[in-house]
Amino acid sequence: MTDSKLDDVLVLIPARMASTRLPGKPLADICGLPMIVQVAKRAQEAAIGRVVVAVDDQQVFDTVSAAGFEVVMTRRDHQSGSDRIFEALTKIDPDGKAKIVVNVQGDLPTIDPETMRAALRPLDNEAVDIGTLTTEIDNEEDKTAPHIVKVVASPLSDSRLRALYFTRTTAPYGDGPLYHHIGLYAYRRAALERFVSLGPSTLEKRESLEQLRALEAGMRIDVEIVDTVPLGVDTPADLEKARRILSAKAN
Repeated sequence: MTDSKLDDVLVLIPARMASTRLPGKPLADICGLPMIVQVAKRAQEAAIGRVVVAVDDQQVFDTVSAAGFEVVMTRRDHQSGSDRIFEALTKIDPDGKAKIVVNVQGDLPTIDPETMRAALRPLDNEAVDIGTLTTEIDNEEDKTAPHIVKVVASPLSDSRLRALYFTRTTAPYGDGPLYHHIGLYAYRRAALERFVSLGPSTLEKRESLEQLRALEAGMRIDVEIVDTVPLGVDTPADLEKARRILSAKAN
């Protein structure tokens, strides 16, 4: 990726304090650093563009700032991460210099920087509005688990799919691979602007999957296939696992 391309990319990390399963999640300690700072470090290591954390709490703002990362305050009443990153985008880049916005969830402290880079690859095709990620499901229980979102897609190459639908049920029917969707997105700026202006769609509300809004509106989502699903920290058990992973990497 050239330096000029780097200038076009903005990595936004939404961090929300109101977690019911893991209170104060962004500030949870992982190997001596708050989780949100660990995520910002992974984004910095990816070296794909400017990194900014979008927060809704003064303590998190101060913590991220003290760690040396750029941070912006956003409203607390956003319904989704995409709404939060759009507010952040309008505040920190009002002149529209960033052409691509990468949305990295603030609870992925162990994510491989290469996984972030992979989300950008589908946007090499000018026809693609949004890039995202998936991995093939190899666990039989995951194939039927409703919390595992599946992407139904047409293959474009050995490493890329074109998304036709996202669902919590087991799909598609018949023999062949099933794919676990990973909720990390690279938006063209115009696509993000359009997306947040649309409001929740019929299938989005039915499946509780925000990305269906884009498909229902005729937007194109291509999906890069990666090897593993990054650990999302939602529970105390997840937090302990993240600590073990990063501790092992440090040693």
